[in-house]
Formats: sequence, C-alpha cells, structure tokens
Amino acid sequence: QVQLVESGGGLVQAGGSLRLSCAASGSIFSFYTMGWYRQAPGKQRELVASISSGSSTNYADSVKGRFTISRTNAKNTVYLQMNSLKPEDTAVYYCYYLRGSYVWGQGTQVTVSS
Repeated sequence: QVQLVESGGGLVQAGGSLRLSCAASGSIFSFYTMGWYRQAPGKQRELVASISSGSSTNYADSVKGRFTISRTNAKNTVYLQMNSLKPEDTAVYYCYYLRGSYVWGQGTQVTVSS
C-alpha cells in the first residue's frame, strides 16, 4: 500500500515562497497521478496542482504562473514550488496519490501573512 509523507509548510509573508514535498512509499504502480488539494476553514476544497506518472501537469487557474509541480522518480517524491504567495493561499495542503482511489498525506499548514 502507498503511504505519503508531506512537509514544507510554514508561515511566510505575502510575496514570499515555500516548497512543499510529498514522498511516496510502498507499491508504486505504473499509472497514477499525484498532487495537492488545499482547504481553508469555511471554504471549498480546491485542487491546486497535479502531475501524472507520465509527467503531464495541471494547475488551478488561481495558481498558474506562481506554482510549479515537479517529480523526482528516483525518490518517488513530488514537489510544489510556491512563489509570489498571497494571503488567499493560506490553507492546509494535502498531498494525494490517485490510482482509482485516493491516498492522502497528513496535511501541512501554509499561512501567508499580509
């Protein structure tokens, strides 16, 4: 079974940067998608970014041009580089692995101050 461990959250000022990491371990299958959802209290869950096993990427419109998702095959690790952060990016970010069903990371808090 796949397990995910994510890290990299923290407190930054508006305009700053953070990099999230999500390391997958266990049975990694040939075809899958990984990425991050985020959710703030009282707000809808939002798919932030995703990357496929074939390295195709997708981004939410709200983060295009600011966030970049990438993957290191040797480590089975996905990274989310977040630049030009805004207060509205404040949320808990949950890494996921998807192959028919979701496997979730534990979540990491990102807080962007004004």
